[in-house]
Amino acid sequence: MRTVLDVMVIVALWMLPLGAVAALHHEMLEYKDGDVALEGYLVYDDAIEGVRPGVLVFHDWMGLGPYPEGRADQLAALGYVAFAADVYGKGVRPKDSKEAAALSGIYRQDRALMRRRAQAGLDVLMKQPLVDTKRVASIGYCFGGGVALELARSGADLVGVVSFHGTLDTPHPEDAKNIKGSILAMQGADDPFVPRKAVEAFEDEMENAGVDWQMILYGGAVHSFTIPDAGNDPSTGSAYNEKADKRSWGAMRLFFDEIFSRASTENK
Repeated sequence: MRTVLDVMVIVALWMLPLGAVAALHHEMLEYKDGDVALEGYLVYDDAIEGVRPGVLVFHDWMGLGPYPEGRADQLAALGYVAFAADVYGKGVRPKDSKEAAALSGIYRQDRALMRRRAQAGLDVLMKQPLVDTKRVASIGYCFGGGVALELARSGADLVGVVSFHGTLDTPHPEDAKNIKGSILAMQGADDPFVPRKAVEAFEDEMENAGVDWQMILYGGAVHSFTIPDAGNDPSTGSAYNEKADKRSWGAMRLFFDEIFSRASTENK
């Protein structure tokens, strides 16, 4: 049975030039963080010649699966090499939100571990022969948005990070000074799980560190606004919002056009 996201991805791929769909190459790659086995999803367009920007994708608290893999497919269809990383470990997938909260909590409480798992995924992407290592960015959803931001705070070689309805807090706001690239954070204006106080703290963190950052708030949107499986009842705190989903994806594309073009100019 296809999910709503599966249908969305299929429709998006139908809109590509004829032949582009068949050109998408995808594979599961096993890699490690120390002795812990991880397994991520690599995808790119075989019809494109030469190196191109790479985008690292971090999953929400449910772990690597159809949703982040579908987003990686969409990125590959735009001409990027995409790698959906695995934070939890090969085969480690929560069965429900209770398990997801417990599992994601391990990494939220241990930011060194979170950063290490994120860097392991970045290392895999950087080693891909089709990736222009001077033009690499990361995106993340919910928990994954927080992972992408934490990776940036570690000083990773990223020209940009995009967080979709991500967790914004960090126990080490002073580490924002290590951020090398630009930041785009997109939040639901009515998100009860990332309240205005957290948004304001993030704004202060970015300002104090002199980061090139921007934030977009989507009115009427709550948490998980890009995830169709979140349902359509905003009163629960998490719900899909079609307008916010489309607008945020468009904002990401414009952001990537800017940062990758700038990186190309700077590296000439």
